[in-house]
Amino acid sequence: RMPTSIPEADRRHRASAAFSLSFLSLVFSITAFSSSHWCEGTRKVAKPFCKGDTKGDLCIRFNSPDGNGSQAVQYIWETGDDKFVEKNFHAGIWYSCEEMINEDGERCRSFISLTPSSDRGVLWLSIVAELLYIVLLLIGNILMSVEIFYYSSVIDGLKINAFSAVVTVLAGLLGMVAHMMYTTVFQMTVNLGPEDWRPHTWDYGWSYGLAWTSFACCMAAAVTTINKYTKTILEFKHRRKKLERSFKIQYSFPDH
Repeated sequence: RMPTSIPEADRRHRASAAFSLSFLSLVFSITAFSSSHWCEGTRKVAKPFCKGDTKGDLCIRFNSPDGNGSQAVQYIWETGDDKFVEKNFHAGIWYSCEEMINEDGERCRSFISLTPSSDRGVLWLSIVAELLYIVLLLIGNILMSVEIFYYSSVIDGLKINAFSAVVTVLAGLLGMVAHMMYTTVFQMTVNLGPEDWRPHTWDYGWSYGLAWTSFACCMAAAVTTINKYTKTILEFKHRRKKLERSFKIQYSFPDH
């Protein structure tokens, strides 16, 4: 029979640390997956003609002399970069949005429809991998919470601990692959996407950073779980050797 006198408080402390990291990873991944700020930047677009009494620098003004409309000559004084205006945009896995000129609000389009047809399959693989990443993180959180709140024996806890470690490591690998695939697809869309979408300047947004932070927390939770499992096994072996040694001494010098 294995000894089970490993300090309960220490065991639960390590389990709580792994659960906290895994829970943070789950929250971060869901937030990043549902947002559209993986990439942010600007688009340079031609200014529209001012309509009616519209004034400002976001449209092209022209003047026509008084007289017969058929003889009116319109002159556009703006040249070079003055003909263009920069619009902010942000894109995620599901859709891409850009601000409207001379209007409030944003215009959003499906990012899947903007992706080149040759890379659309990779994007769908990225989406599936992200969903599996979230599902596995959820399973890992459930297993870790069962280990913490269900007062089982140390042996049962070790079995749950081993399974949650495998699930968490697998989730981390899927998350890493999903993030890298999306990065590749976005860069290909920047180069080969529709002309009316291609950004002038862009960089990664807060959602992208949050997704990789989720991956870091997931791997930290996996390392903590594996460390907890390994340490418990080593403590078992150490205590077993001590018991065997004490039994040998007892049988070598019996009490007469």
